Amino acid sequence: MNRVLSIEQLRSGRCVPMKNRAPMSPAHIDEQIHVLPIWARRGDVLERDYEFADYARTIAFVNAVAEIAGQENHHPEMLVGHGRVRVHYTTHEIGGISINDFICAAKIDARYEP
Repeated sequence: MNRVLSIEQLRSGRCVPMKNRAPMSPAHIDEQIHVLPIWARRGDVLERDYEFADYARTIAFVNAVAEIAGQENHHPEMLVGHGRVRVHYTTHEIGGISINDFICAAKIDARYEP
């Protein structure tokens, strides 16, 4: 059985190479996503929208996400608009969602300041 990590475990966790590993099962994803309730699973992607008071805060957040992505070597897709950012995480090398996606999602949430 796969264990569910707490928000603290996710935020202190580090991404690891996923080559030759299987994606998380839908049941495990559904259990783990309860720790990050604003995130949603859309097929093989974790997704969340963030809103900001102005464009400067939007871009500051994008830069914070880029910093986390660089530190973890795990990069999301982002759609950036005026006052909003949509973040998509998936683990391309395994063709689905991995614990790395949850680790980065938790770290990004910790940096969110509307």
